[in-house]
Amino acid sequence: MTARVVREWLLWLAALAIVTAALLSMRARLNEAHVALAFLLVVQLGAARGGRWLGFLLAALAFLSMDVLFLPPYGTLAIRDPLDLLVLAAFLVSSLVAAQLLYLARRAAQVGERAQYLMESHRAKDAVLAGVSHDIRTPLTTIKGLAQSLARDGDDRAEVIEEEADRLITFVGKLLDLSRVTSGTAAPDIQLNEVEDLLGAVAQRVAGRLGDRELVFHLESGEPLLIGRFDFAETLRALANLVENAARFGPAARPIELRVRRMGVMLEIAVHDEGPGVPAEERERIFDAFYRPARSQPDAGGVGLGLSIARGIARAQGGELTLVAGAGAGCTFLMTLPAVSVEELARMGDGSS
Repeated sequence: MTARVVREWLLWLAALAIVTAALLSMRARLNEAHVALAFLLVVQLGAARGGRWLGFLLAALAFLSMDVLFLPPYGTLAIRDPLDLLVLAAFLVSSLVAAQLLYLARRAAQVGERAQYLMESHRAKDAVLAGVSHDIRTPLTTIKGLAQSLARDGDDRAEVIEEEADRLITFVGKLLDLSRVTSGTAAPDIQLNEVEDLLGAVAQRVAGRLGDRELVFHLESGEPLLIGRFDFAETLRALANLVENAARFGPAARPIELRVRRMGVMLEIAVHDEGPGVPAEERERIFDAFYRPARSQPDAGGVGLGLSIARGIARAQGGELTLVAGAGAGCTFLMTLPAVSVEELARMGDGSS
């Protein structure tokens, strides 16, 4: 115990002694209820200031003092009237419960203050992130323009400068995306969209980044038309991140698979690669911003933002993004999005509203 805690405890033990002495001087004019209420007040105040264990100690000492000093026969633990035993028991239970409730209330208040502090810190972080990202974009655009000018003059270094500028511009764009999805400042544009159109757009978006890898789509046979309620552009961005992530960690000779099916009121879009997989202890941490597994190669590309952004986009639309643990090597990322019901599809097919 720290010196401050010791002083707090000694203060309240002294307060209990003073109250006991005061009550003892008026014992002839008091009944059990008066004594119990006075002691209970000390226990509650002590527990509120010094915590649960101080409250328990004060309750135990007050219980003994009440029995020995205020219930006949005085000076002993014996109890003459059985009703006095009921009073003692009620006092002890009330004191212990009050101490525990005050401790829980105090702890809840501290948790609430910490949560408020964290929320304000996150808001400040998002504001700084967005502001810095916007400020960085302008000089990067200027650098890229100068690199293009140098390239026209025949400077061989211009290509490297432009590539690095493009890399930084992409990084800044991802920072802005992360700021938007974590702060909730950009409401998704929810519309009815066909999944086949989304998959086609994904194939076009990542075509230049897959190299020789094949992108394979699987739609379960017998499924009705797969239509969901989601933001087409944002969902395209999220799925492209997942596919690029699969290309980064999966073997070059193996395809990347996208499987789509309806599960109740949700659409499930699974992105699977046959890479090294993810250890169980990292299956949630990989969704943290800037987190990169220890096994990642320094030149693997990426800064650890893609999965965090993709999960934020899914959740903003009422869906979710998880890593499904499978047997053997490989990863399957599962994105769920709200689906249009089969009944609504039937009405749409009939042309009714």
